[in-house]
Amino acid sequence: MIAIGLALSSALAWGVADFSGGLLTRRAPVVAVTFLSQAAGFAGLLAVWAVAGRALDLRALWLGAIAGVGGGLGLATLYQALALGTMSVVSPLVACGALVPFGISLATGERPPAIALAGAVVALAGAVLASVEEGRAPDAGRRRAVALAVASACALGAFEYFLGLGSQRDALGVLVGARLTSLSVLLALAAAARGSVRLPPRLAPAVAAVGLVDVGANGLFALAGGRGLLSIVAVLGSLYPVVTVVLARGLLGERITNVQRAGVAIALAGVAVVTGL
Repeated sequence: MIAIGLALSSALAWGVADFSGGLLTRRAPVVAVTFLSQAAGFAGLLAVWAVAGRALDLRALWLGAIAGVGGGLGLATLYQALALGTMSVVSPLVACGALVPFGISLATGERPPAIALAGAVVALAGAVLASVEEGRAPDAGRRRAVALAVASACALGAFEYFLGLGSQRDALGVLVGARLTSLSVLLALAAAARGSVRLPPRLAPAVAAVGLVDVGANGLFALAGGRGLLSIVAVLGSLYPVVTVVLARGLLGERITNVQRAGVAIALAGVAVVTGL
């Protein structure tokens, strides 16, 4: 039960961070928002490490470093997708990244009940249905948003798997390793794109807050991964689109078609089947 509570809490925090990050990328360069938010989260993580005052597990650190590559790429593509597309469609599609750690965990020996497999298939089918309208839209930006969301799902799925794997040894160590490499990846992307990481001063506090919420969500997920089946924890963490959808509709007044709404509902219902075990 502790793992379930931690995973659901991570979903709540990720939903808030993704919604806020998506909004900020509409007002500032995506590279600047992702890099500086990650840097703020890393500063908070270092403060926790200083208070803990202990050595980090080296294997967990390396597993975190691998996770961070997926985390950096996944976050950059996610924020760009959210800036281009409809949050209530992009976010559930990205949530299908939970199938990556789910599948790897099954392949490496975890054996949740068979109904979990059925729930995962339903979730994937619903996410595809939710993206149909975006895929048919003539607007190139919307098509690109869907493509970025799929790429983000794969990258963030790998991030979740290695983060959960490393957390079984040392949650703090895997978080530090992940943030180190994600920052490196984002800095490399900024250099390659010749993008600026400068932000208007008025946006700096909001970007820093997003980074702190995001690293808090990562920490909650890592703790959950160290206490429960990673296949189930990963799907629980993927419930964050519910938060994003509620915020997008409530604060932005976003509308989605009946087909998209059905797709979102089916995707989340499939996730609910898995998490209700």
